[in-house]
Amino acid sequence: MIKNRSYFLVSFLLFISSYYSYAQGILWQETTIPMTEAGDKGLETLLVWPDGPGPHPLAIISHGTARDLHDRKTLSAISFLPTALEFARRGFAVAVVLRRGYGHSGGHFPAKSDLCKGTSYNSTVYEDAKDLHVALDYLATKPQFDMNYVLPVGVSAGGLASLALIAYFPPKGLVGALIFAAGRGSVSDNNVCEEDKLIDTFRVLGKSSSTPMLWVYSVNDHFFNPALAAKFLTAFDSSGGKAILFEAPSYTNEGHYLFSTAGIPVWTPILDNYLKKLALPLFKTMLPLPPVADLVAPQQLSHQGKSAFLDYLKSPPHKGFAVNAVGAYGWISGSYSDEEAQDNALQTCMKYGKGCYLYALNDSLVKKESLQPPEQLSSEGRRAFLNYLKSPSYKAFAVSSRGGYGWISGSSSSNQAQNTALETCAKYANDCHLYAVDNNYYKADNKSYEGFFKF
Repeated sequence: MIKNRSYFLVSFLLFISSYYSYAQGILWQETTIPMTEAGDKGLETLLVWPDGPGPHPLAIISHGTARDLHDRKTLSAISFLPTALEFARRGFAVAVVLRRGYGHSGGHFPAKSDLCKGTSYNSTVYEDAKDLHVALDYLATKPQFDMNYVLPVGVSAGGLASLALIAYFPPKGLVGALIFAAGRGSVSDNNVCEEDKLIDTFRVLGKSSSTPMLWVYSVNDHFFNPALAAKFLTAFDSSGGKAILFEAPSYTNEGHYLFSTAGIPVWTPILDNYLKKLALPLFKTMLPLPPVADLVAPQQLSHQGKSAFLDYLKSPPHKGFAVNAVGAYGWISGSYSDEEAQDNALQTCMKYGKGCYLYALNDSLVKKESLQPPEQLSSEGRRAFLNYLKSPSYKAFAVSSRGGYGWISGSSSSNQAQNTALETCAKYANDCHLYAVDNNYYKADNKSYEGFFKF
């Protein structure tokens, strides 16, 4: 079984490879895959596999590329845990690999991959395929993966990367491919950079792709619409590729997001129908879904808010849910750490109301009387406060009305801690007051320390 869940970051960017249990009979691990071009950081990776006798057929999942550069850097492999779980329930061992430049993976995006003019799709997808190829070599050293059965699964730019993997570095045990909304270069709805070049890339990849595969595009995909998807297919098949295009029905307001956690009820039947055509040693009976934590939603939430809380409960770690007294809320999942999840949940909630506090962290309620960060703190300040909470006594935290702060821990006495915290805060503001002493809110008969330390 699994080792105890002690999860600490050696640094903000390095994972410790501990095994965790997510559902009955399923294990998962956050790790990094070494790659020279990715430097010391390697490739951020999530591994999910059935507990018990193995090895199991490999499903290697490749993500898409957000239009916004910031969103690419905040991507996390752990956010794909519910998606990976669906494959593991069916008998796959799963690897979700973040390519170079995404999330905490090292290296850079392929040259010109973000420039509309002068786009080089062919070289970009080749570099993407190299990442997946390196990942496969690494996975071959792990006992849970049966490399005789390899199924690439990709979405959007990850779908194109999967096609490039098959064309340039075909896995020895390749059994097929499941590709959702493959493409690159979408800058806005129905607007693709140098569309003819992208179509030609599909033609080039088709020359070296003889394995039958399934492509899935939704009829309301505005990144790569049905007419463009048909051109991709024609170019690919005409040069030797073997793909079947399945046109999925409209999905919400944007069909491009069909292959997502929210879309699981829609895309899993497509997956199951495809798997029936492949001779894979999978489970005859799926493993059960993980139980949802039995947490009561905050009473002040609206119907929409309670629905959001249910979505929160179903989401992967690291996650947090914040709320205020009148029902404003904010939540996040798939963060890199509990601290980051707590900070982002509070930050989101405070966009919609004042007085936000953390209500839940992962699958546990947070006692309301527990210390919450001062609302006026910046994101950096809230992180400092979280570090304060984990620090030893004697300690104190001082803050000003505009978010200046100062704190100290490990002092020889409580009085010394209080004075030092106020002194430190006073370097940045002139209305500092004590907010917390040790792990309690500061209360001293409304005593004010305003201007107590001025220099």
